Amino acid sequence: MSAVATQTTAFNPQAAAVQLMVSWIMAFGVFLSGFVISEPAPYELLMVGQVALWFLFGLKISRIVAPLLALLLVFNVGGLLALTMLRTILTEQVLYVAVSIFLALTAVFYAAVIEDRPQRLKLIFQAWVAAAIITGMLGILGYFHAFPGAEVFTRYDRAMGAFQDPNVFGPFLVAPTLYLMYGMLKGRLLESPLRIVGILILSLAVFLSFSRAAWGLFLFCTVALVFVMLLKERTNAFRLKILVLSLAAVIAMVTALSVALQFEKVRALFETRTQLVQEYDGGHLGRFDRHRLGFELAMEKPLGIGPMMFGKLFPEDEHNIWLKSLMAYGWIGFVSYVALMLCTLAMGFRYLLRDRPWQPYLMVAWIVLVGHVLIGNVIDTDHWRHFYLLLGIVWGCGAAEWRYQRARRL
Repeated sequence: MSAVATQTTAFNPQAAAVQLMVSWIMAFGVFLSGFVISEPAPYELLMVGQVALWFLFGLKISRIVAPLLALLLVFNVGGLLALTMLRTILTEQVLYVAVSIFLALTAVFYAAVIEDRPQRLKLIFQAWVAAAIITGMLGILGYFHAFPGAEVFTRYDRAMGAFQDPNVFGPFLVAPTLYLMYGMLKGRLLESPLRIVGILILSLAVFLSFSRAAWGLFLFCTVALVFVMLLKERTNAFRLKILVLSLAAVIAMVTALSVALQFEKVRALFETRTQLVQEYDGGHLGRFDRHRLGFELAMEKPLGIGPMMFGKLFPEDEHNIWLKSLMAYGWIGFVSYVALMLCTLAMGFRYLLRDRPWQPYLMVAWIVLVGHVLIGNVIDTDHWRHFYLLLGIVWGCGAAEWRYQRARRL
């Protein structure tokens, strides 16, 4: 399980079997991240034990992954200090900070296991795709009330799969969709029927989530993936393939949307959700007004006001990750969060087009992470499990690149 064990020259069947087993357990943890109907979810229960065991048995945190750990620790120190601003500390607020710390550790864990053995990236994405397909199907079946009790997979007539919120369900599906798209664009079309089916399922599930953040994320990431791949693959044959597939995808999506809008229920909700400014966005104490008042409040409360307090002062929560950082983690948390995003995106961008075995996984994770930073302006992402998985993938690939460069110099 340790980095030392993976570098032994002699083949050890026992060690190889252990490596395979622990890698599959790790992948199972990724799979469980798609099923969070209640908290604590099975994901938390498995990951707590798994993280402890991996580090107990020798998993190392390298000098490249250490800054990730340091920035996340400072971010959560801000959360702990924000607790001191509360007159009465409730159990749910302590639990909120504890979950933040736990999720931070999962990002470091994923980065360390990927650096230790980059081959695990394939398992991670395969598990993510499997979870996305299943939870996406649950959301679709729930939306159409395909069986008794299916409505448990919806909220406010919006698909949410095995999640608690459609606004988390939709973004969770985007990275697996991009991974399938990448495989389809790089591979032979005759070998891609299952990928195409998977893309169609996930695209429909994202649409039925009726999450504007998810729609925007999906559109941004698909366009960005095609753009980055065109930068990397500059042959005329590949460009023609991209053009043909893009036109086919646009035609298919327009056709599917036209069919879906024939249903009154879909059309009514679609018309409502496509309005640029919703009723809860504008007006007195609407989303944008709350953002302004929140940033003004941050000038008076440098340590924040404590987790889950903003929604008690105003009609709703922050719905803005930058404001959320200021309110729940204080200026310390805000500065460390901004620094973390800048460092992560800069690292990923630096290595994005290098021809390495882990390059496709880095490309997908980096693009989706950029998208998450953008939608963070209208939604809170600090407790999204897959967000920390994306962080871990980018930092793990960066650490793997550093190891690769160091090995070449020796």
